[in-house]
This record gives sequence, C-alpha cells and structure tokens, in this order.
Amino acid sequence: MRVLVTNDDGIDSPGLTTLAVMASDAGHDVVVAAPARESSGASASLLGAEQDGRLIVAPKSSPGLPEGITSFAVRAAPGLIAFVAAYGGFGPKPDLVLSGVNRGANTGHAVLHSGTVGAALSGATHGIPGLAVSMAYHEPRHWETAAAIARPVLDWLVAQGPDQARVLNLNVPDLPADQIRGLRKAPLASFGAVQARIHELEHGHLQLTYSDVEITREPDTDAGLLARGWATVTQLRAPCFDADADLPESGRQAAAEAVAATS
Repeated sequence: MRVLVTNDDGIDSPGLTTLAVMASDAGHDVVVAAPARESSGASASLLGAEQDGRLIVAPKSSPGLPEGITSFAVRAAPGLIAFVAAYGGFGPKPDLVLSGVNRGANTGHAVLHSGTVGAALSGATHGIPGLAVSMAYHEPRHWETAAAIARPVLDWLVAQGPDQARVLNLNVPDLPADQIRGLRKAPLASFGAVQARIHELEHGHLQLTYSDVEITREPDTDAGLLARGWATVTQLRAPCFDADADLPESGRQAAAEAVAATS
C-alpha cells in the first residue's frame, strides 16, 4: 500500500519521521510530503505559495529519515498537500494519508481547525482513508509511544479497505508505552484543548488570549480520557450532508415574488 506521510508542524519535525518509519516497517511504500514551514491551525485549507503558477516543492528529508524514503518540503498547507497527492503530485495516488505526529493534542470539536486532521479529511474527500496522530504535549519526549500505539490502528484501518474512506483521529499521552492505560474509542469533547477570550482594543484591534480548558467536565470524551492516561481514537467524517434535514424549498415563482418583495 502506498502511504503519504504529512503533518502540520513542518518537514523538520521528528514526529514526521516517527510515522514514516512506522509505516515503512509495516511494509508500506512511503512518500513524505510536508509543509516547508509550520502550518498549525491550517485546517483543510488549500493555501500554498506559488511561483509563476507552480507550487514550490523541494527534496528534503525530515530529521533521521532513513535513506530510500522519498521526501519533499512543500510550500503549502497540509490539506493542499493531500489534495495534490490525490492527483499524483508526489508519484502514484496514495492509498492512505498518515498525518502527524502532531506536537499537542487534537481533541474535541477544535479538530475543525487542525492541519493534522485537515490533511486526513482532505484525502478522504478523494476516497483516501486517513489517520491523524497527535501527542498530548507541546514538546513530546516519547515519540516511540505514538508509533507503538499508532501501528495497530494503522493495521486496522488498512484491513477495512478503501471503500468508506474512513478518517481516524488518534491522540496519545506523552508517556512511556508501559504507562499508557490502553486505547479507548471516544467521542469528541464539546471543546478543544484551549479556549480564547477576545478583548476589544482601541483603533479597531482585537486581542486574543488563550488558556487551557478544564477537561473534567466531560471525563468520558477524548479530552477527558486522554488526560487520565488513555490513548483515544475517534472516527471522523469528511463533510457530508444530512439527508433527513427538513429544509425550505420553493419554485421559480416563489423566488421571484420574494425578490420583488424586497425591491
């Protein structure tokens, strides 16, 4: 299976190498393509630096990446990297997108803003399953734990086949592997790892202040379980519509009347 390994922390992050080596050891054909600079918070955006209409791509390896694994630094957000990969931009279309290992947890509804998760969701819109992996510390020390927990999750995802283009979000405590309590399926918390307060200043400026969120309110969610030493896995869905929603509809005449009424 061909696996695209990407992230939002950039090509120089050791977490990128962690996933690439894990996927290679699992027997997959790995290609690394990651942002040339940090792109945290990029979600699934298609932002990228172009030069004369061309996306800027340069061969570059992440730290400690073994020889034989093709690797690129791309001046683009991870969502665009997965998008380009789906169209053969880094060789044959990948069969799976592996994103991370991210510095810091990606939990709760704040996964909407995560570039790590965004890359996996971007691939899913092109029929490519994805696994996003994050560690619950801003400067992880136990990268090998993330690899150990991610390997069976990756194996499970591969065994499901590509039909449903599943996206899994895996969060791992930054602990030695023998101190992890286990892996739990978990729903998203109703909040993220941080919250913001906005203060209006003079001259049209707004100031944002970030602070950690008290996670004990939802102990059985991904954020709550993670804080208690569990690794958590959550299945996400790429954008989809709700077929059961009772939405307003109208014909041409009704629309014309509505326009006339506002004129």
